[in-house]
Amino acid sequence: MQRLQMITKAPGSPQGCAAELLEAVPTVMRFIRAQMRGHRGSNLSVPQFRTLLFLRRRRNASLSALAGHLGLSLPAASRLVDGLIKRNLVARRIPQDNRRLVALSLRACGQRTVRAAQRATERRLAEVVTELPAGQRAAIQRALQTLREQFQSVAAREESVRGGK
Repeated sequence: MQRLQMITKAPGSPQGCAAELLEAVPTVMRFIRAQMRGHRGSNLSVPQFRTLLFLRRRRNASLSALAGHLGLSLPAASRLVDGLIKRNLVARRIPQDNRRLVALSLRACGQRTVRAAQRATERRLAEVVTELPAGQRAAIQRALQTLREQFQSVAAREESVRGGK
């Protein structure tokens, strides 16, 4: 049984690739999260900063989507957003075509806050990978580009299937 496991998780096998992804990605993401949170600025709580990050990825997100992402009730998410609006980091609007929806987006100040944390995190990641030989860095970069493209393609196909139901 152990020999079969070693064969199926051999380098280059789909199972070996999947196993390495399951090991590597969480470790890298923990590092990135810690760096981003460490550069969020002392004036933002982690949930506030997570809100800015969510809205950077999802323009005009609903309050319900944000609450679900943060694991908060709608009233708690609304209070959190109110504080960010008062600080000019987030904008809230009600679209004309759906008066029941609250659409949230980042204001310029919120975008600058996220960009600053992202730049600091990118600098720290560069420091870490500087220790690797240039050939390995290039191979990692190519592999990550390939992974991103593959998973974007799969996500688009799955979304079109869901949309067709």
